Amino acid sequence: MPTAALFDLDGVLVDTEGQYTLFWAEVGKRDFPHIPDFATRIKGHTLVQIFKEYYDGQTDRQAQVSEELVRFEKTMEFPFIPGALDFVRSLRSHGFRTAVVTSSDQNKMACLLAAHPDFPSLFDHIFTAEDALRSKPAPDCYLHAARFFGFDAKDCFVFEDSLNGLRAGHASGATVVALTTGLSADTVRPFSRHAMPDFTEANRIGAEAFFQQLKD
Repeated sequence: MPTAALFDLDGVLVDTEGQYTLFWAEVGKRDFPHIPDFATRIKGHTLVQIFKEYYDGQTDRQAQVSEELVRFEKTMEFPFIPGALDFVRSLRSHGFRTAVVTSSDQNKMACLLAAHPDFPSLFDHIFTAEDALRSKPAPDCYLHAARFFGFDAKDCFVFEDSLNGLRAGHASGATVVALTTGLSADTVRPFSRHAMPDFTEANRIGAEAFFQQLKD
């Protein structure tokens, strides 16, 4: 029976990870020149997590980075991952409930919706950072989303791309599909049932056949 398909946002539905990498690389060069891979290290982290780990107690610097990020997100582009929208539409036509489960906050979502006003119509609900007690890699956001629809998380499907997100989906008990938009298939394999670069092949074979493959 159809249940719920729960999608992370960046790197899963919208192709924004490259833009964020450039932003955080510049921040890293300025603030942490001794951490050359800073942008990679913080991938999949919320701003709260980044501040706690790297800017703890530095309220002025936190405010500066927050302002820079807000300005950056207002100028971002939000291209969709190939096949993502068709895949979501197909799931809905087959009776699946669909939701976005993102660590992005409401301010970021407002930027995305300004670029794509019809985006919310594809989903039954959009969960943001404000909805979870604990951020990814804790499974709270996916457990909460499953309960919202009246399902057990083990009967739901999670689509993720970052290690924190994959760990969250895996810990929730859901069937996890990894998008290799930023990580290799070998890296995501321990936390996912299936890995794919985008939704092109899933659309080609059809939603029913795709999910049947995940169960087999």
